[in-house]
Amino acid sequence: MIRKAYDTDLNDQEWAKIEPYFSKHRTYKWPKRVLVNETLYVTKTGCQWRMLPHDFPLYLMVWSFFRRSMTTGWFQVNGRWYYAYSAQVPWQ
Repeated sequence: MIRKAYDTDLNDQEWAKIEPYFSKHRTYKWPKRVLVNETLYVTKTGCQWRMLPHDFPLYLMVWSFFRRSMTTGWFQVNGRWYYAYSAQVPWQ
């Protein structure tokens, strides 16, 4: 199934800025950009993990990626980027 783009997805320029931070993360079945986009979808929309749209990877994989990113401190270290990003995404 082809995944459609969502308003919360990173564009190519945004992804290029943060991609190096994920080079040390373990390998996943899904590309890390997809997992980051899904994590941003949940954090911006308030969607429950189990309620992710069907064109997303399984919620457990996205949640696991998010949890690992939190425990490694990625979101804390890169909080300035995250808040700058979230301020640019319009609420619908």
